[in-house]
Amino acid sequence: MATILIVDDEKEMRELLRLYLEPEGFTCIEADDGEAGLAEFGRKQIDLILLDIMMPKLDGYRFCMHVRERSQVPIIFLTARSDEWDRVYGLQIGADDYIVKPFSPNEVVARVHAVLRRTKGTDVTTSYEAGPIVIDEKARKVKVNGKPVVLTLKEFELLTLFVKHRGQVFTREQLLDRVWGIHYVGSTRTVDTHIKTLRIKLGEAGQYIQTVWGVGYKFDETI
Repeated sequence: MATILIVDDEKEMRELLRLYLEPEGFTCIEADDGEAGLAEFGRKQIDLILLDIMMPKLDGYRFCMHVRERSQVPIIFLTARSDEWDRVYGLQIGADDYIVKPFSPNEVVARVHAVLRRTKGTDVTTSYEAGPIVIDEKARKVKVNGKPVVLTLKEFELLTLFVKHRGQVFTREQLLDRVWGIHYVGSTRTVDTHIKTLRIKLGEAGQYIQTVWGVGYKFDETI
């Protein structure tokens, strides 16, 4: 059965979740803040993370982003923050589900089973090809003409988004929302900078990322 990492600064909450999850056959590992959670994640084979947002040292949002830099392990947010933008942002940065406190522990157990079935029980495409470019989304690796290309997290997410939606034109604002998140504060010029470096790293295949003057960018490997 799966191993679940519970990251929450409330001891009573961790104990409650363990009380309901262990009879279902799950192994539970606890951490009382984000930094401790990352340490446990690095040491153990984790199948799913139950994650609070408002924690000391490292909040749940930043924890989620750190995990997504190296893994696609399922993440379910458990939080008292119920605003729509909180839920949307949590899902945008990589969460698989979002449950608002207070909740029924039986609902959490049901959601855990559902997410594990969805992520482990289906053949989800995680590899994409576009001309000489091959993307392994799960491993977060890219090859061009069979040779590995080292990309930053944002470069990887930009390229993956383009390849998944080849031919679609994205404005700079849309790329910021999809890759940097709706709470990003800064100039749209950062999109131009990242695309410039991405093109350089892709070599000749960089020409597939085309500038649509006055609008934004699109990906087309048929040129």
